[in-house]
Amino acid sequence: MSIESLRRSAHATVSGLPQGFWWLWLSTLVNRTGAFVLTFLSYYLTVELGYSAWFAGLVVALHGLGGVAGSPLGGMLTDRWGRRPTMITMHLGAAACAAALAFVTSAWGVAAVVLLMGVAMQAVRPSINATIADMVPADDVRRAYALNYWALNLGFAVASIAGGAAAFLGYRTLFLVDAVATTLCAVIVFLRLPETRPERTAGKTAGRSGAAEKVSMLDVLRDAPFRTLVLLNLLVCLVFTAPWIGLPLTMAEQGLPPSSYGLVIAVNGVVIVGFQLLVNKVTERRSPVVLLTVSSLLFAVGTGATALAGSSVAFAATVVVWTVGEMVHVPTNAAATARLAPEHARGRYQGVMGMSWAVAGFVAPILAGAIVDGPGSDVLWAGTFGVGVLAAVGYTLRLRKALAEEETVSPVPAEPEPKEPEQRRKRPTPASGS
Repeated sequence: MSIESLRRSAHATVSGLPQGFWWLWLSTLVNRTGAFVLTFLSYYLTVELGYSAWFAGLVVALHGLGGVAGSPLGGMLTDRWGRRPTMITMHLGAAACAAALAFVTSAWGVAAVVLLMGVAMQAVRPSINATIADMVPADDVRRAYALNYWALNLGFAVASIAGGAAAFLGYRTLFLVDAVATTLCAVIVFLRLPETRPERTAGKTAGRSGAAEKVSMLDVLRDAPFRTLVLLNLLVCLVFTAPWIGLPLTMAEQGLPPSSYGLVIAVNGVVIVGFQLLVNKVTERRSPVVLLTVSSLLFAVGTGATALAGSSVAFAATVVVWTVGEMVHVPTNAAATARLAPEHARGRYQGVMGMSWAVAGFVAPILAGAIVDGPGSDVLWAGTFGVGVLAAVGYTLRLRKALAEEETVSPVPAEPEPKEPEQRRKRPTPASGS
């Protein structure tokens, strides 16, 4: 492929999206570029404050637990209050927590601040995902999610490098920089991002406006296809999260030093930053069920093969495989969530989906550690292979009809309707589980 072909491909990948999306993309990049707290929190707690490794692990778990509560809270606020005020409030809340960590040193104080930070950081995500679904034409939604995910990883890569280089300034300084960057996100949203929540339709579509007011989390969970999508995503998230705990332990069993793990896991970020746009181009217009199935199999094969690896190069190869699965799965799953959600309940749907990520982030590390300490790492990787295959089968058998029906509503050749993007997809309020 020539340089000119690559240039045209890259231009096609980023072209045609509304200006508001790019302001949102910029806010994501700025936010993640300053994301130092979680990266250096365990070092800060153990080295700077002198707490035990057990306490540091507990605090990190509390951040995940906060996300379990924050995701549905953010989804509810996104639909009731609006996308823009939810984003601004939660960004400012996360910034306040990051700043507080620079001064709070007591065990209870640190635990409380990190828990609240987990709530705020996860609560902002449903509003971001709902905004993308509101403003981007239906045929481009998956591409938009992929670009936003690319910005997230690009910013995180910059933060990891810059944070490591600037650690000599002190952990408290890094936390304050995090607070400034997150505040800047809120400023960008306040100044440049319009509110995209669909207006109430009273008087226009009789019988729908009342339904729009009464969608609860219970109603969302009664939507059978979406409930299946959430449960299958939870399985994939468990597989995806396991290597972050099990991989360093497995490499240590092989006698490899911690520096080797650092290089191996860095492959994940390098592959995403370098190839996300290419993967997005290759997967464009593909069936979401096929993409979700393939990504699950890539997770299964990549993590399962970890049991067979014996060198840093082999471990890095397994990371490449499941990282490709990650690049395919994350935007496709977000787009499938947006597709199944009624326009007036996009926040709640994204909130419930985000909760599956948060639950996995809390549960998987505990399970992975217990399995490695008990039956052994080979059992862990055999288990992730089995769960990944189970998820792939579930996508194929349980969601093919539901997502195919949605595809027929907005066929690929159809012209987008930029003037009224919120009207491009209509679904009844989920109340019967059909």
